[in-house]
Amino acid sequence: MKILVLDTIHGGAALAEALKRAGHAVDMVDVYRGREGIPAGEAARRRYDLVAAPVHLDPAHPLLCAAPRRITHHEAVRMLLVGNRPARMIEITGARGKTTTATALASVLPGPGILHTSMGTVRYPEGVTLWKRSITPASVLPAAAEAARIGGWLVAEESLGVTGAGDLAILTATGDYTIAAGKRRALAEKIRSMSGCAEVLIPPGTDLPGACAADTIAVVTGTLCRYRWKGIEGAFENPLLALPGYRTPLQMAAAAACLLGADPAALAAFAPLEGRMAVARRDGKVIVDNANSGTCRETAVGAAAYARALAGGGPLTLVIGTEGQTICEGFPADEVKRTIDDIRPDRVVLVGDYPEIEGITAGDLAEGAGIAEEIANDGGAVVLAVKTWR
Repeated sequence: MKILVLDTIHGGAALAEALKRAGHAVDMVDVYRGREGIPAGEAARRRYDLVAAPVHLDPAHPLLCAAPRRITHHEAVRMLLVGNRPARMIEITGARGKTTTATALASVLPGPGILHTSMGTVRYPEGVTLWKRSITPASVLPAAAEAARIGGWLVAEESLGVTGAGDLAILTATGDYTIAAGKRRALAEKIRSMSGCAEVLIPPGTDLPGACAADTIAVVTGTLCRYRWKGIEGAFENPLLALPGYRTPLQMAAAAACLLGADPAALAAFAPLEGRMAVARRDGKVIVDNANSGTCRETAVGAAAYARALAGGGPLTLVIGTEGQTICEGFPADEVKRTIDDIRPDRVVLVGDYPEIEGITAGDLAEGAGIAEEIANDGGAVVLAVKTWR
């Protein structure tokens, strides 16, 4: 087929190369920067059988409007995985909790496998990091190839939906926001991408016809999670279950493990991940690191409450903002302001472009964390709540 791939910077270039290797004639257009591929005007003069575009592209883009047939990058990856996917494949998407859910699930699956998240692509059971790439749909392709090569499973974190090629699709959270020039809703796109999936797991309290809700398999009370599903029955206790940022991901991972025929009892030993409520103590200060790709007002407020509890109510320094930019999701100034108002920190360090908000400015997360530790009082706390790819 003659295929046009739109957007080269969010996995589009990798997708175009994969389509070429599969025998297709492929052009690509850098719709956001105009630097790579062919000019949009040249593409408009050519004929294509198919146009592949990211879900966050404005649907009114002229090259999309003129397409004889259009698919998403997710759907293009699914097309490439037909006949080439691992024996067992689990896809995870959602507004937050993706990395934690994926890592927790991978930790209890038996046999060899590949875990692909925003923190990196890791081979199990050795725990060897193979590479670190984005969680765009195209990044699933090399992870799937490696999982197939070793004869193992694949647990893949994906942004803005799933490919639908897997055995199980997991929606970790129902948080919503606009995409595609404000013309689409992120949650609707994620749900739409799951419409053809073999099995779908959704978070507690969510209603989606045909999907399985996690709380029908695993129930959390305090720091205890009880689970029961088709002969797999038990419980595990983990203090992380008391934290909002871990409660649902661990519950989701436990339910997913049961659906896949694995006992999740080993989640009792699951430890905090970097940037996800990880705690350190240095020079008389408590540092709670909650800087990750899912950082938002809710998670930041939870991290601040946790830090104050650990520090015994001492003064709190908040490092907040956005490191790097993403078209799909961000930490808007109004949300940052609301977060600061909710937390009421003693000092604020801002990462990113927030000229209207009062605070000390830093160029990136590392600089912001360093400033915060310098100015924080002994016996106080530092909270890192910067939206960044970790």
